[in-house]
Amino acid sequence: QVQLVESGGGLVQAGGSLRLSCAASGLTFSLYAMGWFRQAPGKEREFVAAISGIGSVTYYTDSVKGRFTISRDNAKNTVYLQMNSLKPEDTAVYYCAADASGRFKVEVAGEQYDYWGQGTQVTVSS
Repeated sequence: QVQLVESGGGLVQAGGSLRLSCAASGLTFSLYAMGWFRQAPGKEREFVAAISGIGSVTYYTDSVKGRFTISRDNAKNTVYLQMNSLKPEDTAVYYCAADASGRFKVEVAGEQYDYWGQGTQVTVSS
């Protein structure tokens, strides 16, 4: 049974930082691309960042480039999202997701991902 468990969310002031973690189990982690998505109240879910299974490819949505960094530790079956210079518009529930076809590539469409975590709330106050 595949499980993805996010942690690290919380309340932070604008300009602050948070690091999200997503611990995976029940899958061969290095074969999966991992993505981070977010959903703000009343808005559609949106892609944030992704990293290929072997970590050679990363991709970010434009609004977080230069502020967020995605990384992974395949020995720990964990993917991270380091979020710096946070803005109130980054407030959302953040989800990690796993894509079975992503050992060497990444996808931005949520429909391409096979497994999802339960989400962690990030709130940025102004």
